[in-house]
Amino acid sequence: MAAGSSPTPTPSESPTVAVPSLQDAQESATNAASWVEQNWSTWLAIGLRVLLILVIAAVLRKFVLRAISKLIDRMTRSVESTEGSTLGGLLVNAERRRQRSQAIGSVLRSVASFLILGTAALMALSAFEINLAPLLASAGVAGVAIGFGARNLVTDFLSGVFMILEDQYGVGDQIDAGVATGEVIEVGLRVTKLRGDNGEIWYVRNGEVKRIGNLSQGWATAGVDVTVKASEDLDRLKATLDEVAEKMSKEEPWNELLWSPIEVLGLDSVLLDSMVVRVSAKTMPGKSLTVERELRWRIKRAFDAADIRIVGGATAPAEEDTADPTATVAAPSAFANADSPQAVAASPLTPQRAAAPAPK
Repeated sequence: MAAGSSPTPTPSESPTVAVPSLQDAQESATNAASWVEQNWSTWLAIGLRVLLILVIAAVLRKFVLRAISKLIDRMTRSVESTEGSTLGGLLVNAERRRQRSQAIGSVLRSVASFLILGTAALMALSAFEINLAPLLASAGVAGVAIGFGARNLVTDFLSGVFMILEDQYGVGDQIDAGVATGEVIEVGLRVTKLRGDNGEIWYVRNGEVKRIGNLSQGWATAGVDVTVKASEDLDRLKATLDEVAEKMSKEEPWNELLWSPIEVLGLDSVLLDSMVVRVSAKTMPGKSLTVERELRWRIKRAFDAADIRIVGGATAPAEEDTADPTATVAAPSAFANADSPQAVAASPLTPQRAAAPAPK
């Protein structure tokens, strides 16, 4: 071998690959067939049990949802039948009741589906002999964590559910929710939408509402205070107010807006120079301001015709103080007297004239 030649590498030995023989394959197939033969009845029983659970859950869910839908339809039909009558049109807001029925139906459907499908899923897992204790414990811990993180969302949702179930307010109602005041345009499970007096839309979370004043349920009160002089004749004053009340109660559309006769309640307060007469009436919800404006208009015209003067306030304005005649007179001064030492000291020095020569 030459000195500069490199040694030739020796080929590495390749590992031998074990090829399964026909006897090994036959043995594996025999073992698999025996395992299937031994466990097919168990798997078949588990599959049939799971299928039976799912079928029963689906049928029960469909039955419950149909029952809830029929209940909501019956509530809607009762609202429509009540809406046809005159009194029902005044007392019942069909759109509000319809939306309330739909919201209640949606909540009931969701709760029923969650309970039925959740129970079916747990029963199906237990059919496979899976230990549900760790799963339920993990779900409980996760539920607590989610509850702490989304407590405001849960509070809003629960408050919305109880508001709808108790029918505290609905679409078209004028309410005072504390944080905002306006007309309800949408009621949700989490947020209530209000339209304010200036047209703005308020989104109020149901969990933030601590008190609700509904101005559209039942009836409203229209009250007018009339302040007149204390020297007015009470009999003539009451007769004039009774005439205005009787005439207004018979005219349209005020006879529909007024749910009780206009009453002169009497003197609300008596002072030295004035007295206040209270006039009140029950009206339709939300129509008290309209009735009050019309009643003030008619009372003013009737008082002008009867020569009854309405004063501007509960008390007469205070009399103005008379002007002091000495206010424009200057205070006495020592310089006013020309012979006083101050005047002499302040007067300029006059040059002395030269004495005239004596006549010769």
